[in-house]
Amino acid sequence: MKTLFLDTFSGISGDMFLGLLLDLGLPLADLESELKKLPVDGYHLELKKVQRQAITGSKLTVHCEEQHHHRTWRDIDRMLADSALATETRELARRIFRRIGEAEAKIHGVALEAVHFHEVGALDSIIDIVGAAIGLHLLGNPRVVCAPLPMTRGTVGCAHGNFPLPAPATLEILRGLPIIEDRAEVELVTPTGAAIAAEIASFETMPAMTLETVGYGAGEREQTDRPNLLRGLLGEAEVEETLDQDRVTILESHLDDANPEWLGVLMDSLLSAGAFDVGYSALQMKKNRPGLALTVIAPPHLSEQLARIILRESSAAGVRWQESRRYKLRSEPAMVTTPLGTAQVKHFYEGEQRLRTVPEFESCRQLAMDSGQPLPEIYRLVERAIQSANKN
Repeated sequence: MKTLFLDTFSGISGDMFLGLLLDLGLPLADLESELKKLPVDGYHLELKKVQRQAITGSKLTVHCEEQHHHRTWRDIDRMLADSALATETRELARRIFRRIGEAEAKIHGVALEAVHFHEVGALDSIIDIVGAAIGLHLLGNPRVVCAPLPMTRGTVGCAHGNFPLPAPATLEILRGLPIIEDRAEVELVTPTGAAIAAEIASFETMPAMTLETVGYGAGEREQTDRPNLLRGLLGEAEVEETLDQDRVTILESHLDDANPEWLGVLMDSLLSAGAFDVGYSALQMKKNRPGLALTVIAPPHLSEQLARIILRESSAAGVRWQESRRYKLRSEPAMVTTPLGTAQVKHFYEGEQRLRTVPEFESCRQLAMDSGQPLPEIYRLVERAIQSANKN
C-alpha cells in the first residue's frame, strides 16, 4: 500500500505540509487549478527551493492582498460545502476546519457557530488546509502515518495576546493522540498542522516500507538547534489489512418520555438527512422507567445537523457524540435482470476480492409493488439473478 510517513522532528504546520507534498511531486499547476474552484481570489502562490541548515526543501508562500480578514467557522464551512471541489477533497477540508473550530469553541467557551477564526481564517491558512486535502487526493490518497508530535514551552503571540506553548487549540486538537516533550522554546506544531495530522494520519512508529521518495517541506524561520523541515517518506508498505477505513460520528441520546409515534418519523428524518444508520434499543432508566437508547452513525460533517434534528423532533434535551474510526467493505452498485424487470444490487469487496452481492431493499420493494408479487419472492428472483450473473 502506498504509504506516507511524516517525520515530525521539527513539528508540522500547514505550509510545511503543503510544501512537503509539492516536494514529493505534487505539480504546482494542478494544485493551482484545483484551488480555483474556491470562491476566493486576491492571492498568488510562490514555490521555491530553500535551505534549512544545508538541507534543501520546498517552501510554498501564499501572497495575499487581504489584511486581517476574520472569517467565522460557518462562513468557511459553507464556502467549502458550496465549492466545486471533488467530494472527498471538500469533505476532508471541512473536517479539518471543524476540528479546529471545535477546539476554539471549547477554549473560548462559545458555540461552534460563534467561532471567529483569526489566523486560521486568513486566506493563506485556507489555502494551506484546502491545498493539503487537494494534494493528498492528487497524490493518490496514500495511507498517512505520523510520528508523535513535539510539544514545546514558551509563549506564542496571536490575535488574543500571548498564549502559552503548546497553544491551547493545539492541545485540544491533539486530545487522545500521542505527543512528546521537546525542549525548544518556539512553536513547532501549529493548530493548523495539528489538525491536518490528526485528521489524516494514524500515529505510529515508522512502518516497514520500500522507500521510493523523500521530501522536505520548509518552515518559515531558521532554527539554531535543527533544520526547520517536515520530512516525508513515501513508499510501498506491506499492509495486511485490506479493509477500507473512514471516520464516523456516533450520536447517542436516552429517551424515556418519547411518544412512540414520533420515533419512526425521527428515524426517517435522520436517514433522509444523511445518517448512515439509526437504531433504538431498550434500556432501564432512572426512577425505574423503561426507555430507549437512540444511536445514530453519521458522516462527521453532518453530525451537528443530525443532532439538531434529534433535539427538535424528539423529547431529547441533549445529544452525546464521539468521533470514531471504522473498518468497512468497499461497495459498488450494479444491476441484475429478473423475469419481472431489473433490480439494483450491491457488490461488497475486501481489497479487490468480491465477498458477496446483496439485493437492494428499496429496489426490491419497488419491483414488488410494480409487479404485485410478494417481497420475499422478489428477493428470491434477485438472488437467482445474482447467482446467474456470477456464473457468467
